[in-house]
Amino acid sequence: MTDYADVPPGVVANLRSICSELPEAYEDTPWTGARWRIRSGSFVHAVTVDGDNGPVTYINVHAAGEDLDVLERVGHPFFPGWGPGIIAMVIDDATDWDEVREVVTDSYCLLAPKKLSALVERPEG
Repeated sequence: MTDYADVPPGVVANLRSICSELPEAYEDTPWTGARWRIRSGSFVHAVTVDGDNGPVTYINVHAAGEDLDVLERVGHPFFPGWGPGIIAMVIDDATDWDEVREVVTDSYCLLAPKKLSALVERPEG
């Protein structure tokens, strides 16, 4: 059984800032952690797992095509997520928040209607 802990407030605040720039994105209350959705799809879900070596926080996002292939092979901070087309990213003191913005925005654009994703300025990456 996995033990979950609260996602650190700073992580939630940073994700909230990123997601607030995405049209019609909203935060909801998942079974654990913090999650943002577009319509009925979750495009980022942050969780903290209480492990043997202390708590580990990570996000799950959607990825596809070459981006998914690269992220699955790159290694830390990325690892396979909760299911097909999902990639997880460890969030810690070394996190590059520009990289988080990029993967969160890409995830949003994969799930959002085309008219909404067309309004999004994509991060350079």
